[in-house]
Formats: sequence, structure tokens, C-alpha cells
Amino acid sequence: MQGVGAAVLAPSTLALLLTNFAEGPARTRAVGYYGAVAGIGASIGLVLGGILTDWLSWRVGFFINLPIGMALMLGAKRYLTETERRAGQFDLSGALGSTCGMGALVYGIVRSATAGWSDPRTVATVASGVILLALFVLIEWRAKQPIMPLRLFASRERNGAYAARVLFLGAMVGFWFFTTQLLQGVIGYSPFEAGVAFLPTTLANFAMAMAVPRLTQRLGNGRLLAAGLTLALIGMALLSRVSVHAPYAIGVALPMVLIGIGQGSSLSPLTIAGIAGVAAEDAGAASGLVNAAHQLGGSLGLGVLTVIFAAASSGTLNARELLAHRIATSLTGSTVMLALALALVIALIV
Repeated sequence: MQGVGAAVLAPSTLALLLTNFAEGPARTRAVGYYGAVAGIGASIGLVLGGILTDWLSWRVGFFINLPIGMALMLGAKRYLTETERRAGQFDLSGALGSTCGMGALVYGIVRSATAGWSDPRTVATVASGVILLALFVLIEWRAKQPIMPLRLFASRERNGAYAARVLFLGAMVGFWFFTTQLLQGVIGYSPFEAGVAFLPTTLANFAMAMAVPRLTQRLGNGRLLAAGLTLALIGMALLSRVSVHAPYAIGVALPMVLIGIGQGSSLSPLTIAGIAGVAAEDAGAASGLVNAAHQLGGSLGLGVLTVIFAAASSGTLNARELLAHRIATSLTGSTVMLALALALVIALIV
């Protein structure tokens, strides 16, 4: 139910920005704050989640959205103007093809971590996912009102932004997931201490995200994006060298600062590039594609990194050392994803 709600809400929010702000400095500033909220929300969630888990219960985290959601519903009713309604056809076959195809692909990748690539069900689900996604493209090519108009891929800049976003989110979800395991399972922090330990990322992310609109005007969207990815790449490479003996300040906190700066200066430019030059009638579809790249990047990325985690093993290490080794190997995978994202940005956007 949350997934259905998010699938409606996230692209609708971005589409409202596209329709209310003309392309240029005003839209750049609006989308910049949009991206800042996304990055900051994810970072603050880690801190608050750790605090609430330690002080109350992990279940409390699921109630945080309720008062925020109520306030946003009232605010939307009061401040947002209704857009013009248009008749149309729902692309049911396209929706089913894309959802089932990507679902099967992610499931197959995750299953391979335990069952292996020789498992018949793993092979069947991955193959089914690829076939369904190929059929989805064919459906969209022939549909009168496609859920994902293929003309959105006519721009090199947008293509680079979609692909880089998938890789960037895959790397960042891996960072959040495996660094939490590092802080609690290897270093031995409590949930509260682990939440507070993410503050270097959260504070750096917040400071950088607030400066993005000004930096975009000064440096340009492409250069700022490349610089942000470079800093995130350096931070992730440093963090991937962590071990059971690494001190928090140098081995974890310093890379976190670089990753936070990189995240804060990358999400907004990726969003701006993903909707660049989009016609008004394609605002909703383009916003949906940006959100799909965001969500699928996290799902696919974590699935791939989980396979890497399971494959990293050594018979000479104790349990704590083995966990640290597997986490470091997984974060190396995140580093590779960021390197590929940076290469795409330089080739297709900068």
C-alpha cells in the first residue's frame, strides 16, 4: 500500500514543480530544494530511526509519517492549485509489463545470493524479467498513450541522468544499509549510537543541499553533478577500506562527510538533468521515470550488493572480521557503481 501511494505521490510532486515553474533559474531553484528534501529526509531518517529504536521501539519509526502526512494533506488542499483535467487511456499492459518484469528481475538477483546462478528458479525469474521488460518497450512503442513515452529517451542528457541515477541510488542504498551493519555489528554501537554516528553524512548533506541552487547558477548543472559524484566516489572508496581496527573518526566519519557532500550536491542536479527539455504534456511521465529510476536503482543496487556480500568469504577470519570483510567488499561494489555513474555523467551530460 505504501508503494502504491509513493508511486502516485513522488512523480506528482515533481510534475507540479514542472508545471508551476518555467525552465530556467526558478525551476532549478525549486527542483534543487526538492532534491535537497529527498536527500536530507533519507539521512535524518537514519539518525531518528536509531534514536527511536534504542529509546522506544523500532515500530515507532513507522508512525513518524502519520502527522507529517496529515500536515501535508492539509497544506496541499490550501496552497496547491488544481491542474487541468484531460481525458486519456490507462496503459494497463505497459504498467503490468514493467512492474512484473522489474519485480522478476530484482527477485532473481536477490535469490541468486542464496540459491546461486545455477538454480533453475533463479535463471527462470531473471530470464522472465528480461523478456517482460523487452515486451514492455515494444508495448510502449505501439501504445497510443504510453505510460512511458519513448520520446523521453531522445535526449542524451536525460538518458545519462536516468542511468546515473540508477547507479547512484544503488550505491547510496548500499552505503546506508551496510554502514548500519558496520556500526552495530563490527564496531559494536547501539542503535542510538549508530544513528548519531550518521550525523557527519546528515550535516554535510544538509549544508550542501541548501547551497545547490546557488552553486548550479555559478558552476552549471553538469559540472556540479560531476563534482558531487567525484566526492561521493572518493568517500565511498575510503569507506570500502574499513576493517575491525579502523578508528571511527578517520575510517568512518571522514568518508561519511565526503559522501554527504557528494549526495547533497548530486541528487538535485540528477533530477534537473532528468527533466531537462521535457514538454508540458510529458511532465508527469518524465517525473514518473525519474522516480522509477530512483526506486529501481535502490532495489537493483541492493540486490546486486547483497550477492557480492554473500560471495565474499574467507575461512581464516572470525565472525566479526568476516562481517567487516563482507561489508568492505560490498562497499567496493558501491564504489564501482559511483565510478560508472561519474563516467556516464561526463560522457553524456558534461
